[in-house]
Amino acid sequence: MNDDILKVLYSKQDIDAIIKRLAGEISRDYAGKNPLVVCILKGAIMFMTDLVRELDEYVELDFMDVSSYGNATESSGEVKVIKDLDTSVAGRDVLIVEDIVDTGRTLSYLIKIFKTRDAKSIKVCTLMDKPDRRIKTVEADYVGTQVPNEFVVGYGLDYAERYRNLPYIGVLKPEIYQN
Repeated sequence: MNDDILKVLYSKQDIDAIIKRLAGEISRDYAGKNPLVVCILKGAIMFMTDLVRELDEYVELDFMDVSSYGNATESSGEVKVIKDLDTSVAGRDVLIVEDIVDTGRTLSYLIKIFKTRDAKSIKVCTLMDKPDRRIKTVEADYVGTQVPNEFVVGYGLDYAERYRNLPYIGVLKPEIYQN
């Protein structure tokens, strides 16, 4: 599986440093608020798990599975909820945790949903931001790092459900997904 990687963008040590920085910012901003942390499955699970372990405040966790990719490398443009939240967001401070903000379609959709469900506040934390691909005008409140317009995998991110378990984030060789 490592042979399928063109180059490593962020090592496990790089990711750990990013998470510590983000956790400090989030802990400060949410002091005494008990936010509902919403992990967007499956890609953000590794990031969310490591992030919440670094937070100094009480948090509640919930999970949502949303897809616009399937097994493709390009968004279909249609956002589909596969698994909804078990917890009400009404009156809650919500922190959406994403692996990557790419086109912005999924994030725009989620923010709209949580607003209609009367969330008190909605903020977004993303490990990676890919602004060159943005179609919808959305910005994350907490950004780990920006990534180039390349197909990245690892640390939760996949191609056709593979590579999620890599401990780093790397660029997938084009011949892997072009075949």
